[in-house]
Amino acid sequence: MTASIYHQLREQMDQYSTGFPATKSGVELKILEKLFTEEDAELYLDLSMLLESAENFAARTNRSPEDASAKLENMAQRGLLFRHVKNGNKRYSAIPFVVGSYEFQLGRMDEELARLTNSYMEEAFLSGMANNIPPLRTIPVGKSVDVVHQVAAYEDAKAIVNGKSKIAVANCICRTQQNLLDKGCNKPMEVCLLFGSHAEYYVENKMGRYITSEEACKILDQCEEAGLVNQPANMVNPGGMCNCCGDCCGVLRALNLLPNPGELVYNRYWAVIDQEECTGCEACLDRCQMNAITIDDTAKIDEARCIGCGLCVTTCPMDAIKLEEKPKELQVPPPASGKELMDITAEKRGTNLVPIKMQQ
Repeated sequence: MTASIYHQLREQMDQYSTGFPATKSGVELKILEKLFTEEDAELYLDLSMLLESAENFAARTNRSPEDASAKLENMAQRGLLFRHVKNGNKRYSAIPFVVGSYEFQLGRMDEELARLTNSYMEEAFLSGMANNIPPLRTIPVGKSVDVVHQVAAYEDAKAIVNGKSKIAVANCICRTQQNLLDKGCNKPMEVCLLFGSHAEYYVENKMGRYITSEEACKILDQCEEAGLVNQPANMVNPGGMCNCCGDCCGVLRALNLLPNPGELVYNRYWAVIDQEECTGCEACLDRCQMNAITIDDTAKIDEARCIGCGLCVTTCPMDAIKLEEKPKELQVPPPASGKELMDITAEKRGTNLVPIKMQQ
């Protein structure tokens, strides 16, 4: 029973988002065994990604309403499900591994889970990103885009923040995990921004704290200074925004494995060097998280590797770098919503968002 239920759970989680592929070592099953009891796994397999009250879930699955409510709430508190609260009414849904239960282990991450997760990332998960749609997208930092360009609100980090009525901040799960393995970096930790119901979930589960839009904008300024890539969720109206480094971030680590990461990201810009102004000072080298810049007397940009973050632009002492729009045929606008992102990701991966048990 034990082996069977965790294989079923892995198969179900593999249907969602960036997937949860099997490995030769079976490390992904060890992760599931650490996070889920067998009872947790059975309940997860009966859930869908559509929010549902405990009462409806109990009636649909022939469970006791009291037991279902208690179990769903317990799993939500442990980061295994998502909980949405509106007017005092709670609803629950299944979540992917990324973005989902991995990030929601922020308050429970220990050395064992950090080690298992890192092994899994290196064996299967990171390389699988090549055939996937990134759950995060890159947008230009600060004032790296020339004012002559009309920047859409969903491409402007501060516009996104200022448009949110409820904001929370939390520590970066990737840096938290890597630091437990002595593989981390010295970049700022409290830099992950959550909005709306995601902010509520983090605060209710004691993983984050509420902040104002002014505080959030100050955090963005600190992140730019520290050389972090701004990556909101890959949709027009994101529920969260990461500020990432190439050392720790799973998405950037996955992109770095690719020969042409710039072709996979959903962005609008790439960096361009003015060869007459560039002095080859190398100030831009450390700022680039994608190894897209080389110096041969002057700086050169590998367009296929550039993800358009703008970090090189804001620290060039000669103003020799700028962001320019990619040709229209190379621009990929973000999906309108999280549901649309899930739908197109599932279509590309050939998976089904309807739970496997409900297809039988």
